[in-house]
Amino acid sequence: MSEAETLKGTTTIGIVFKDGIILATEKRATMGNMIASKRAKKVYQVADRIGMTTAGGVGDAQQLARIMTVECNLYQIRRGRSISVGAASTLLSNYLNQNRYFPYYVQLLVGGVDATGPSVYSVDAMGGATREDDIVATGSGSPMAYGVLEDRYKPDLSQDEAIELAIRALRAAMRRDSASGEGIHVVIITKDAYSELSEERLQQYTAAVTA
Repeated sequence: MSEAETLKGTTTIGIVFKDGIILATEKRATMGNMIASKRAKKVYQVADRIGMTTAGGVGDAQQLARIMTVECNLYQIRRGRSISVGAASTLLSNYLNQNRYFPYYVQLLVGGVDATGPSVYSVDAMGGATREDDIVATGSGSPMAYGVLEDRYKPDLSQDEAIELAIRALRAAMRRDSASGEGIHVVIITKDAYSELSEERLQQYTAAVTA
């Protein structure tokens, strides 16, 4: 197993808000007790309005992100329309299930916005896919993140409220989980855009959360 494939440990979060989805992760990757990377990428855009977060082996996650990007593009070319979030989750689920005897060591979130509105799915290494109605967290820091998410989530959050909640939950995980840390990456997906929160805006939201 290569070094890239053994990097693991993380916290990833998906939050459904009124007009879209927040996908958020921290940036630390570990190899046992060693911090192997402080800039690990854990959110990938796989379609126009769909993102995928990754927890587990970095090499496996990167390979799956490449596969999903190609398959989602092919779907659009062949059918003349963008793939739905549910269909993307099913496609990923089927691929993982077909490889269950030589599994990818990952736990994934697929979230985005399509004609039916915002949605997020949790997909495990054996290919099980579950639609989450509001909040979801994966990775080694997820127990700490869930404590914050379940306490503070409410239906019809605004975009600002959802971003602040994601940051608050990630900070809780980063304080208690040694495999989570270094920084925060936030992606906002609405019917109009797939965008990444800038470092400047992230600092503003973080200041509001800690005030």
